[in-house]
Amino acid sequence: MNYFLAVDIGASSGRHLLGYLKDEKIVLEEIYRFTNKLSDKNGQLCWDLESLFSHVLRGLEECVKIEKIPQSIGIDTWGVDFVLLDESEEVIGNTVSYRDDRTKGVMERICNQVGSKEIYNKTGIQFMSFNTLYQLDSIDIEEKRKACSFLMIPDYLNYLLTGEKVNEYTNATTTQMFNLSSDQWDKDLLEVAGVTSDIFGETKLPGHCIGRLKESIKAIVGFDCNVVLPATHDTGSAFIASVFDIEEDGVILSSGTWSLLGKELDKPIVSDASRKNNFTNEGGYDKRFRFLKNIMGLWIIQEVSRILDYRYSYAELAQMARESKEFTSIIDVNNERFFVSENMIEEIVEYCKETGQAYPTEIGEVCICVYRSLAKSYGDCINEMIEITGKNINKINIIGGGSKNDFLNELIEEVTGKEIVVGPVEATGMGNIIVQMLSMGEINNLTTAKNYVKNSI
Repeated sequence: MNYFLAVDIGASSGRHLLGYLKDEKIVLEEIYRFTNKLSDKNGQLCWDLESLFSHVLRGLEECVKIEKIPQSIGIDTWGVDFVLLDESEEVIGNTVSYRDDRTKGVMERICNQVGSKEIYNKTGIQFMSFNTLYQLDSIDIEEKRKACSFLMIPDYLNYLLTGEKVNEYTNATTTQMFNLSSDQWDKDLLEVAGVTSDIFGETKLPGHCIGRLKESIKAIVGFDCNVVLPATHDTGSAFIASVFDIEEDGVILSSGTWSLLGKELDKPIVSDASRKNNFTNEGGYDKRFRFLKNIMGLWIIQEVSRILDYRYSYAELAQMARESKEFTSIIDVNNERFFVSENMIEEIVEYCKETGQAYPTEIGEVCICVYRSLAKSYGDCINEMIEITGKNINKINIIGGGSKNDFLNELIEEVTGKEIVVGPVEATGMGNIIVQMLSMGEINNLTTAKNYVKNSI
């Protein structure tokens, strides 16, 4: 039995998933799980990379304990966040999260300076205030002068494992600094951000084998294996595991903390209509493009749960929402006020009051408001996609952790009138493992992999 290990790290948790083939199915086994959270460092919301890497190693050690040594491992995380390394290969400054407010006003200033149409034509990436371009611009100039290397978060974790510094393609495209036409980092945009191109490496595609574990890492974890690049941006990995292929008349909804709604295309769509509707063209496996829109997603419900001191499970919150289905007020889930809030419930109540709607007074009403608003935003997005692409959309493949929410799935079907196909739940981990299997020769091609996915769900 050949095993492959996906290290899938999200904004709130991470997991190690062993994958293998059995009876033309991809079987996943979770062997390690850990929490990931932001901390305040000198007034900035930051990631704890030392803690994250320690968990990466503990998950590798677990493989030895259960006597299932992987042929290869691959790491994926969220996009846009990064580190700068100095000449001693040390991280410069804090590893600041995209949820920090350091980029406030930066996007508007740069768009006025360069032109939003110019930026979009170069990169095809939607405008979000936390894009790497704006994060880099906000860093102190002295820190940028010290920089010798730029690595996205999974790139840095791979560097710690192998000693090799590699920029992975799909994650690079999320930065809004990668030129789709030249297939290289855009020097003009790097200059706008105040950095030079020599700190960026040539991007490598998913499936590239970086190398093997460093001697020091082998001594810690007790084995050696290949380190392979999956689509290191988690959405890139998730879309690979969709049951839909590129010619399907459906869209993919990766449902989690963020909702990513779109489809894979052979070529990006960089038109005035796609720009004005803020669609993105992120790089995918085999140089496909993920034409999609970022929607706030279940983050809002997660924050509601936090304000309630996690007294209710997500299933219980969904049931309370179902019992309050007569409540019909709607919020704009993409409004920046819901991005970071001290009290999400109060934010929802105030929004309803300000927009002249009935405001929720019970937990179930808060939750149905969020779920109904998400379903409406998905329907609006699909209608925009139909208009932009000129192609019919009849089905939605809901993947990721949010696909377990049956009530939300029902609302999506009700609002959009589309056929719903659910699964896989662990789409990101499965997509990660599929690329490793393709790289290592365990699977011959992506069509075969898609068939295995269909069998697996």
